Amino acid sequence: MASASSRLPLSLKLVVSGFLAVMVPVYYLNYGPTNFLYFCDVALLLCFVSLWTESALPASMAAVGILLPQAFWCADFVGELLGMRLVGMTSYMFDPNRSLFLRGLSFFHGWLPFLLLFLVKRLGYDRRALWAWTGLGWSLCLVAYFLLPAAGTVMPDPKIPVNINYVFGFDDAHAQTWLPAPVYLVCWMTALLAVFYLPTHFVLRKVFGSPMQRAKGLSTSEVTGRLAA
Repeated sequence: MASASSRLPLSLKLVVSGFLAVMVPVYYLNYGPTNFLYFCDVALLLCFVSLWTESALPASMAAVGILLPQAFWCADFVGELLGMRLVGMTSYMFDPNRSLFLRGLSFFHGWLPFLLLFLVKRLGYDRRALWAWTGLGWSLCLVAYFLLPAAGTVMPDPKIPVNINYVFGFDDAHAQTWLPAPVYLVCWMTALLAVFYLPTHFVLRKVFGSPMQRAKGLSTSEVTGRLAA
């Protein structure tokens, strides 16, 4: 239950915190620290920050960055479930060498977008999120490209991720070959902005009010409630 000054339920904060308290060490032990550089994992951590600070910017950044990509994740998962391979980004969910518990934790990809929409609705959409996330997302791409294992790298533990954030193509086993690698990286980063981030930004900006508007609305409702009491 939320306090009088809180816009978010304490129960929600505790549930998400409990999930992260389990997920983070399990992921760390199984996938290693670099797994937390995936867009979706960064978005989950931003969601956690937004829950406890009740700041609109972290949730807005995460929403801009992952709402559309997570829709593709869900579509790819359903395709794999039905035996129709789309891009293979969820193939690991059907890997028998990974425990059901480990794979089950990855279902956060399905509920995180709805949680982010709830947060943006409650806290407002911070328009700075577009460029804040773009800067963060592009930085993650550059780190993955220059410092982390490329697609096709054979790791001692096959669960350790390669080709993080698809900076070498959509097939983790083989880097794409239809463009020179640096050109593909630039095209991929540009596509992230043009195809995923910008449309999401425009929709969120249109549908949800700014944090200031949300704060004014909350103040008005509080005053009305007190007068009614």
